[in-house]
Amino acid sequence: MSAHSIAARPARGIAASPPAGSDPDVLAAFLEDAAHFAGGHAAGAVFPTTEADVARAVREAPTVLPIGAQSSLTGGATPMGDIVLSTRHLNSLDIAGDSVRAGAGVTIAELDGALARAGKCYPPAPTFTGAFVGGTVATNAAGAATFKYGTTRDWIRALTIVLANGDALDVERGHVFASADGSFDIALSDRMARVAVPRYEMPHVAKLSAGYFAAPGMDLIDLFIGSEGTLGVVIDVTLRVLPSRPAQCLAFVPFADRRAALDFVAELRRAALETWRGRDPNGLDISAIEHMDARCLALLREDGVDRQCGVTIPDGTAIALLVTLELPPDMTSALAFDEIGRAREAGAPDTRLIRFCRALDRAGVLDAVEIAVPGDHARAEQLLAVREAVPAAVNARVGRAKHAIDARIAKTAADMIVPFERLGELLTIYDAEFERRGLDAAVWGHVSDGNLHPNVIPRSMADVESGKDAILAFGREVHRLGGSPLAEHGVGRNPVKQQLLLDLYGREGIDQMRAVKRALDPDWKLAPGVIFPQP
Repeated sequence: MSAHSIAARPARGIAASPPAGSDPDVLAAFLEDAAHFAGGHAAGAVFPTTEADVARAVREAPTVLPIGAQSSLTGGATPMGDIVLSTRHLNSLDIAGDSVRAGAGVTIAELDGALARAGKCYPPAPTFTGAFVGGTVATNAAGAATFKYGTTRDWIRALTIVLANGDALDVERGHVFASADGSFDIALSDRMARVAVPRYEMPHVAKLSAGYFAAPGMDLIDLFIGSEGTLGVVIDVTLRVLPSRPAQCLAFVPFADRRAALDFVAELRRAALETWRGRDPNGLDISAIEHMDARCLALLREDGVDRQCGVTIPDGTAIALLVTLELPPDMTSALAFDEIGRAREAGAPDTRLIRFCRALDRAGVLDAVEIAVPGDHARAEQLLAVREAVPAAVNARVGRAKHAIDARIAKTAADMIVPFERLGELLTIYDAEFERRGLDAAVWGHVSDGNLHPNVIPRSMADVESGKDAILAFGREVHRLGGSPLAEHGVGRNPVKQQLLLDLYGREGIDQMRAVKRALDPDWKLAPGVIFPQP
């Protein structure tokens, strides 16, 4: 085969699991994902344990929706009359050297636990540890630490995929590239598939989950990463891992002024980039900075989360940051407390933690900071719980409004990213648009990447409709600022996100994606209606 060609093979193993069943009690658990997308219904469910099981299910079913933990926030894991193919039993796990080969059904928590016991680390994992590895591949998932470690795509070395005709494809990074005319040839058991790479230009941002990856001379493996189950069913994944785990210090940092907070983030970003370039052995090593706006903090107070977690949110706080500082592996809690106590001393040693404390002091916030030092896992969990309580608080209010006000009310939120230098402009745009529409909204996310999540807190169905229009307006502004309206959650079945994708690439770009799908899945069998409507 040439450098732009690859051959599929028969699926391995014996088809041992039962064919798809249609017990209503079983199906009831799979009719919606974390987005609570309406109208979910399934023709049946299958729980394969081998490649051969997956291949049989795909061959026999009219349409198949591969699912993992159903933690999708876009409706992409909600069936619409499909056979649900759960990957939960594809849970093999093998650690070897600087790689781990994990079945699609392994959860991030299981992966992290196994790697921890081996002294290793997989840093780009998403925040939700119940997510399945296969699902993180399907959406090119990202998380808090993307600033330092990149997205899932950057850590994938190989994939095994079952295609729509039941063939299996083994794809290794660095082996198959698009030809000069921008295509791949994939030899299937029943035909030769020529796949033309879409010609649109993707936004140049740290996170991107916006349809099919496309670039001149691209690696074939990247076509499947982020394809949301529409091109094949991920069976297993080979991931790069780190040989050791850094010590971490978490800091909850309140600011009374948004501009001051963004300036502080910019300072930490610059210092971290200098450190990674090897210019300063004691430089700050920041892997993540999370952001919660004033409305988020008000929700935490309303729900008593600040008291439950023992975190003081000063009156007048406009923004709170959650900073992750990486420290040498031998850093102990006693040593960390000693360094924090000496940060203001003229003769204190020049260490990363002392430099961080001095940066906080220059920003005028050191005395208000809550810190979890390395080894203080309980305190770290409390600080992380504060951040995680924000989306939970919004979701609870959406649920209550849906129950008490209008059953049509649904989560109305965006997942957008811009170059960090344009983030202040985007926040001003969010403020103005929400105020103009009279919408109650909370904004949080991954400020170190320029990736924030504006969420409407609906008081009526009119708020939901107005919120959707606001998100479409935001998408146009994000595009103007050089960003992407679809950063880390994917597109799924959400009509607003599908419109954002259309606005991003145009009708021609969507048609080029459809041509890719048609080449690999001519009967539109896999996840129909996900990413773009079926023509």
